[in-house]
Amino acid sequence: MTDIPGTLAACADAVLRTADGRAKTAFSKRCAEAWFAARAVGTPMPIGHGNPPDTPARPDTPVLLEPRDMPRRRPGKASGRTALLHAVAHIELNAVDLHWDIISRFSEVRMPLGFYDDWVKSAAEESKHFNLVCDVLEQMGSHYGAMPAHAYMWQAASDTATDFMGRLAVVPMVLEARGLDVTPGMIDLFRAAGVTEAVAALETIYAEEVGHVAYGSKWFHFLCGRHDLDPKDTFHALVRQYFHGLLKPPFNEEKRAEAGIPPDFYWPLTEEHPANIARFDS
Repeated sequence: MTDIPGTLAACADAVLRTADGRAKTAFSKRCAEAWFAARAVGTPMPIGHGNPPDTPARPDTPVLLEPRDMPRRRPGKASGRTALLHAVAHIELNAVDLHWDIISRFSEVRMPLGFYDDWVKSAAEESKHFNLVCDVLEQMGSHYGAMPAHAYMWQAASDTATDFMGRLAVVPMVLEARGLDVTPGMIDLFRAAGVTEAVAALETIYAEEVGHVAYGSKWFHFLCGRHDLDPKDTFHALVRQYFHGLLKPPFNEEKRAEAGIPPDFYWPLTEEHPANIARFDS
């Protein structure tokens, strides 16, 4: 069993360099337990200095395709529902890496200990989510890696590798917030199909993802305050810079509000910005 490194950033790097999904999430949970155990006795683990890989280690499967090359899912069929769950497992595994990466990659930025509490907790919960969905896949006669997947979520990490506020804007406040929009429909789909194990897993994910989006909003606003920036204008500028495309309704306005993201943050991003139109027309 791998020893827990002496700093939080080194823990993050070690998780990122673990390829197997089950092993990655098991080590992620051990690192989280170590962090919170130290916090409980008043001797926080040092943050340290991160050295994250450009791309996290991954198992040999699933094969990663461009999003346009992914097979079309037909959720009305059992095979389509299995493919949908496989996609969720892949998203959750990426989320584990994303949450540890933000700790390591931006370790040079001075942040309150509460920032690390939030992202370590999120990483541990995403680890749980991955295993919950993998368990359901295996009960359905499949497994993670049995189908292709895409690397779209990690592209957002690469695009914001040098921009802390851009990372917070795009990953939790756009990509993870999208999960709040679509997960209720997935829950209804699996409930109608009588797949109770999938319903239970997705309900856990849905309840806890609100917190992950809220952490993104909280620390984004914190940094805006630190740098005397208007949060809404800054969010719009960063999403237009780093997110590829427009945001697409319908939105789960209730859960987004619960996570600290009001409608005037995301509705303007559903339409092409005049500056972008001018750029494309030139």
